[in-house]
Amino acid sequence: MNKNKPVILSALTFTLGLSALTAALAQGGSTVKVGVIMPTSGVYTQLGEEGMKGFNLYMDSVGRKVAGKTIQVIQEDEEADPAVAVRKANKLINNDKVDILAGVVLAPSAYALSPIAAAAKTPLIVFNAAGNALTRDRKNPYVFRTSGTSWQYNNPFGTYVARKISKDVFLIGADYAFGREFLADFKSSYTASGGKIAGEVYTPLGVSDFSPYLARIAAAKPGAVYVVLGGGDAVLFMKQFAQFGLNKTTKLAVFGDVTDESLLGAEGDATLGVINALTWAVDAPGEQNALFVNSYKAKYKNLPGIYAERGWDLARTIVEALKKTKGNVSDTPALLSAIRGVNFASPRGPFRFDPETQNVINPVYVREVVRGPDGLYNKTVIKLGNFKDPGK
Repeated sequence: MNKNKPVILSALTFTLGLSALTAALAQGGSTVKVGVIMPTSGVYTQLGEEGMKGFNLYMDSVGRKVAGKTIQVIQEDEEADPAVAVRKANKLINNDKVDILAGVVLAPSAYALSPIAAAAKTPLIVFNAAGNALTRDRKNPYVFRTSGTSWQYNNPFGTYVARKISKDVFLIGADYAFGREFLADFKSSYTASGGKIAGEVYTPLGVSDFSPYLARIAAAKPGAVYVVLGGGDAVLFMKQFAQFGLNKTTKLAVFGDVTDESLLGAEGDATLGVINALTWAVDAPGEQNALFVNSYKAKYKNLPGIYAERGWDLARTIVEALKKTKGNVSDTPALLSAIRGVNFASPRGPFRFDPETQNVINPVYVREVVRGPDGLYNKTVIKLGNFKDPGK
């Protein structure tokens, strides 16, 4: 009988090992694959780079592990082109077999990827694209957004500008869904609060010279200009606005991305005093914001901006959801429920999704560009409140 003991033990060991393997397979293996689509070329390169800095900073802070699983990040270039984003998403889903899709800067890219995520039953967590319809009439249970909507960014600020800045505003924005929708949401609340529109122009993506548009602003002589541009377009506009001398005669109230900390160095002192609004500020209160800002400064030697903050929150949303599922990504309904129920202290304040739209509920801070010990930054003027998108 003693001769049989090693055989019995081996069989038991095999059985236990097989059970562990079966359990591991049910949990989706030892690695969670996250496909991140961000622009690393084109006019929005800097947005993608900053987003990945914040994303990687948070992932590194948890050792790229959660619930015993390794988080493998596979990054692809969005190239500021929806057709490219679609191709890259299909590659990540079909070839790389990612468990979660994330990132995306352009609203047209997000709109294009939404049905792809639904068809593949793969969660898509949007990092930046702010088109309202994504979480309204085009919403589907596989799409979440950690950044915010056009309405959240612009409607509360439109009321503030009419009451506090000027009753006479000229509007300028990028000539695609981003600029047109943002200006429409701003204009709606601004005019409802008694403001008048002095003029309205839209510029192509990657414009090389804003002079014709600046000439129209100069001729209109508005009390203020509201600007909705991004990346390199924002930098060039701010520089040429100062070169025209308009910064000496006309107030600037802008969408907060226009004066992001990552752009202020290139835009220069002409941005001093510019009023803007966004969902986060470098000096926002709370331990988590201090942790984020100090971690970013220690690693990158300068101040973070909103894209880095969005990247940090994107990464944490993924980690917090995986904690809830104990790393299991094979049970899709449970994973979607875990993402929907994410709730944590973010650098911007309490972070949670509106369960009806799966869009984040956001604070809105009015900010002013000032110079501090670390250089130019956006200092909080007032917090307007917490806002969920009114869409259904």
